[in-house]
Amino acid sequence: MIQKIDTVLLDKLPQDRTIVVLGAGESGTGAAYLAKQKCFNVFVSDMGQIAPKYLQKLKQWKIPFEQGQHNSKFILDNADLVIKSPGIPPTATLVQQLLEKGIPVIDELEFASYYTKATLIGITGSNGKTTTTRLLHHILQKAGYKAGLAGNVGYSLAEQVAKDDQDYYVIEMSSFQLDGIYSFRPNIAILLNITPDHLDRYEYKLENYIASKFQLVQQQTSEDLFIYNGEDQHIDLGFKKFFKAAQQHMNPVRLSQLEEHPLFLRVATADYSIAKDSLSLRGKHNWFNTACAIIAAKHLGVKDSVLNEALVDFENEAHRLEKVVEINGVTYINDSKATNVDATYYALDAMDSPVVWIVGGVDKGNDYSRLYDLVRQKVRAIICLGRDNSKILKGFEGIHEYILETSSIPEAIKVASLYAESGDKVLLSPACASFDLFKNYKDRGEQFKQLLLQQAQILKKGVTVQTDLNINLNPSAQEETDRLKP
Repeated sequence: MIQKIDTVLLDKLPQDRTIVVLGAGESGTGAAYLAKQKCFNVFVSDMGQIAPKYLQKLKQWKIPFEQGQHNSKFILDNADLVIKSPGIPPTATLVQQLLEKGIPVIDELEFASYYTKATLIGITGSNGKTTTTRLLHHILQKAGYKAGLAGNVGYSLAEQVAKDDQDYYVIEMSSFQLDGIYSFRPNIAILLNITPDHLDRYEYKLENYIASKFQLVQQQTSEDLFIYNGEDQHIDLGFKKFFKAAQQHMNPVRLSQLEEHPLFLRVATADYSIAKDSLSLRGKHNWFNTACAIIAAKHLGVKDSVLNEALVDFENEAHRLEKVVEINGVTYINDSKATNVDATYYALDAMDSPVVWIVGGVDKGNDYSRLYDLVRQKVRAIICLGRDNSKILKGFEGIHEYILETSSIPEAIKVASLYAESGDKVLLSPACASFDLFKNYKDRGEQFKQLLLQQAQILKKGVTVQTDLNINLNPSAQEETDRLKP
């Protein structure tokens, strides 16, 4: 559940007071640096071992820290404000003790927003937020705007504010980060979609997750812009139950309208259109993500000529519908970041040829029925990749004839290659978390890519070796060859 605390006004917190940062990752070290720069006493505490690159930063900045523990007594006795890593749940014992004592606990994004006058664009959603964030940032940079990329995409907003404050920040915001904001006010907010995800963090109540997403817009005013999915039933529920902001500029985006023209992506509310086949991002879900970015960019004054260039040359992030290689006419696609059913739905929907689908991992209580029609229409074979594939096997029993189990990337690729025909696509889109066989989704995707690239290189070298071979012909064949020479 979201912890309700009063808005923190740092002008009421004297600079000789102590800020404790829980977690020394990207957001934590960035927050510590900004707090140090603003002359607060700072202490960083991480229950695990701090990664070397962050350890080096803390030492360089002369910020005291501990690792491998939380010294609860010291923190409770000395903290005036706590900045918490998004990965630490609000139900953690220390967090609860802090709140019971009246010590505010906030997120790094909340803290950083106190110290910048930049235009803030906050983007959230269950799926597509990283792609949309990176796309909009690319557009703004292409337009010559001084724009930073921050938040869940992997860059600390606080550290950027402290070192080289920008005029604009495009910020990907997860529900975990949104749980820790109270006065953060985005000038532009984008809510792409809401589908069940991370429910173990929200007491397995979808309403709590929806409430978290709506934290993004609660501080907006009539001067701000809210872009959202106008056809999402969970967003509609959020408006009815959790929306408390002032009446800002509303801009609903509807995928059904974007599908009306088969050749052009037309965004009527932004007075802009572009040929769909020229877009670097493919698939219906990416038409929607692109439309949201276009509306935000046009609102910020980006010219159509710049949009045309940026939408064509944008390169999507790794592990998201990433074309790896083509081998024997089969295209292999890495969509390892698809860790829930909705993300995989979008991936399958974007495929324009038969698919051999690699799926599996740690099931998060998935309901696979949403995928049934697409599987019937597009999938040639289902390749399970995981330690326990029972839920997938049961989920697609009777839906598809060919379902095979594997337990490693090499095995999955080998089996998938046996079923794929020239012109097909082999799609790694797991719909599950990766922690059974891999460190994370990046590790899963990298293993997939590296093995395929090695195979492609071996095939390429094999052709070269055969071409360069010195074949000794038998005497009679050699004489005939010599006779035919000019």
